[in-house]
Amino acid sequence: MNGNLEPWLAQYRQAVEQAFQGRIWFMGLQGSYGRGEATEHSDIDVVLILDTVSPEDLEQYSRLLDTLPMREMVCGFVSGKRELFAWERSDLFQFCRDTVPLVGSLDDILAQIGKEDVRRAIRIGACNLYHLCAHNLVHEKSAEIVKESYKMAAFTLQAIAFWQTGRYEKKKRALLPLLAPQDRAILQAGMELKGKNLSWEEGKPYAQRLLLWASRWIGGMDDGEVGI
Repeated sequence: MNGNLEPWLAQYRQAVEQAFQGRIWFMGLQGSYGRGEATEHSDIDVVLILDTVSPEDLEQYSRLLDTLPMREMVCGFVSGKRELFAWERSDLFQFCRDTVPLVGSLDDILAQIGKEDVRRAIRIGACNLYHLCAHNLVHEKSAEIVKESYKMAAFTLQAIAFWQTGRYEKKKRALLPLLAPQDRAILQAGMELKGKNLSWEEGKPYAQRLLLWASRWIGGMDDGEVGI
């Protein structure tokens, strides 16, 4: 966790605890700050799970965030406890492992997630990437979407590494040695793109490469081509 965020987190936690006294089941931090990879442009991804969540609660939470500094950087996940326990488990696989707890624990949810949920996370991730790349190549032709797609691919690669090794690594540099060469190359490409200004002509080969990689994972999961 980036130490520069500590004063903000203390202010956030105090404000939330005052607003929702006795109703907080979990509070945490996700994203680049949670991974220790934040830059000055990084969002602050906070997680808040209440006993229940009503539209009025969301309005109150929004007003609370408006009183805090760096409001334009704040995003994240908010939900009721019941909804979270019933959430799609392939989503929860990464959600639980990528979240640094500030209040409470996600261990009870993590205990419900099995290996087939991880496999489903990989398949859904690859399908979403394939669609995004194809759409971008035909319609948007956006270098920014290329960069975003490689950012998304890192999450699928985390799931792949966990399935194959049993280890979950939040940081990309720690993830690299866990991956097979073809998968490692995708993560390295994404790391190269971070903070880089690209034209569409420069980004197009990256989109094509990611499309083919996603296709290999979609088609190869059932026939053994990808070793899963």
